[in-house]
Amino acid sequence: MGLLPVGSSADIYVEGSMPKDNSFADHYEVLQISPNAQPETVQRVYRLLAQIYHPDNKETGNQELFEQVLQAYKVLSDPEKRASYDVEYRASAGLKWKIFDQPSATIGFEAEKRKRTGILSLLCTKRMNQPEQPSLNIVELEQLLGCPREHLEMSLWYLRESGRIQRSDNGKYALTVKGMETLEGQAEEGPVSQLRMLNPPREA
Repeated sequence: MGLLPVGSSADIYVEGSMPKDNSFADHYEVLQISPNAQPETVQRVYRLLAQIYHPDNKETGNQELFEQVLQAYKVLSDPEKRASYDVEYRASAGLKWKIFDQPSATIGFEAEKRKRTGILSLLCTKRMNQPEQPSLNIVELEQLLGCPREHLEMSLWYLRESGRIQRSDNGKYALTVKGMETLEGQAEEGPVSQLRMLNPPREA
């Protein structure tokens, strides 16, 4: 599925680009809301999905999905439980995107290609999921890519100078049309090309 997100307002995880940790329940994905969603939004979306998936609904009822929605609501509607969950959620999101196993792997031409692909993919997903806030700052890129900023400077410079990303006055980075075309071109090279770029095989 390439760079397509799970839901229009889910987190920035890109379905298909990285292996998903099945041991961690993504409640935001289940409710198809942003991690920044207000309590009112959580409640409104829960009520809608609960009606759709309730077992008594003969047309769209689904016991498994209903239970997932209910569990997600129980956690996200409780301020204390949600705060605790968010700590684990952020840690899980970082692991999904981390593309380097060790600091030495961040240097070299192949590493630069992976970093550029990672940056573009993150910004693309951010724009699709949160078009009203489509940018990320350097700290967020560091955390999500698992790469220190000094090793991101070259890639950010290249992407800016080539017109694939742009930097706003507040220091945040956003994807451009040219950057989107670059990602689409990479996707056409093969269904697993970006997976290999983001998660290269380890040497024996």
